[in-house]
Formats: sequence, structure tokens, C-alpha cells
Amino acid sequence: MTARIGVVTFPGSLDDRDTQRAIRLAGAEPVALWHKDKDLGQVDAVVLPGGFSYGDYLRAGAISRFSPVMESVIEQAKAGLPVLGICNGFQVLTEAHLLPGAMLGNDHLHFICRDQKLRVEQTGTAWTGDFIAGQEIHIPLKNMDGRYVADAYTLDQLEAEGRVVFRYLDVNPNGSLRDIAGITNEAGNVVGLMPHPEHAVEPLIGTGRTDGLPFFTSILKKLVGA
Repeated sequence: MTARIGVVTFPGSLDDRDTQRAIRLAGAEPVALWHKDKDLGQVDAVVLPGGFSYGDYLRAGAISRFSPVMESVIEQAKAGLPVLGICNGFQVLTEAHLLPGAMLGNDHLHFICRDQKLRVEQTGTAWTGDFIAGQEIHIPLKNMDGRYVADAYTLDQLEAEGRVVFRYLDVNPNGSLRDIAGITNEAGNVVGLMPHPEHAVEPLIGTGRTDGLPFFTSILKKLVGA
């Protein structure tokens, strides 16, 4: 069985091809999905990649949330389809209410691009099974609207239910509450994070490490039952 993982391209997506390459390196088959198409093509999982969908002219991800493809993504995600949102994709997931909270502008009001140290907090999701709880990894980060916020009740609930998946270490690059870099839904099939694992899958690019590859090998193993 070859797992087929769809990668959605919105107008303004920048990292869709990089994500497809990461999926291919992990051993799965990337499937290009266009934002205007409702048909997901019988894929086994979906990635919403990074970029600046629709130029982020409203709120980041707010317009993409209403793209035709998202109707199918939302429906199937609620039925258990694994979905990963990276950077702008994370923003889309919050706008679509597949993940709680919201993404606001960085607290320092500047675009940031850096190699970011993270701690893996949760390995029980569809996308993090190949990590070790407490593992420290380095993943590239690049965003303008990366500050994760939510009300105190939601934050406490995320903490209590083990749904904070990644946390920033050493420095909080954007002012995200409780140093949250990534979260999951209750079922563990939907994960969103601001850093870009697709830029850390080969030694010659990104951080010069392969700390991002386990995202894609994790979902492959989940899908094929390895």
C-alpha cells in the first residue's frame, strides 16, 4: 500500500512543493490538490502548507477557510482524516475551527525567520508518533502572524488534555501564549504548528538537520500500520 497525502495549494501558497518533496522523501505519494476543487481525490491525509494565502489581506488564513476544498477537509477531518497545518495552514485550521484559538501578529510587529528550538510535548497524534516525548528539535520558523492566543479556559483545557504538541524553547519568537508552537484536536488527527518541518528533511537545506522528517514518517506509519 502506498499512502497518498494531499497537499492543498491556495493562491499565495509558498511551500506546497517543499511539502510534496518531504512527503516523497518519507516514502509516501504526494497528491497536489487545488483550493477550488472539493474532491480530495481519495487521499489518506491532507497537509495545508505554509505561505501567504490570498496575501493575508484580511486575517491570515481567513479567506482560505472558505475555499471549496476546505468544505471537504473540514467534513473529513471531523470524520478522522489526518490533517496537518503548517504555518499559514495552522492559521487556516484555527479559522476553520478545526483547532481552537487564533493567530495574531507577532508581538514585536516584525516578520521573523530563524531556526527555532522546540520541545516535543505530545507523541500520541497521527503526525508525531516517530518523536519521543520531551525530545528537543530544531525546525525553521518564518512568520508575521505567528502569535498563538486563546482564552485562559481554552489554554487550561489544552494543557490538561495533553493537546499542546510543541513548545518553543530558549526564546519565544512571536509572543505565543504559554510558548505554544503547535496543538492538536481532541482526536489527535488534526495538528497545527507554526514552524516548517518540510524545510528540515535533508542535511543540505534548512537547519542542516532532518528533525522535520518524523512528521511525515509518522503519518506514513500511521496509515500503513507499520
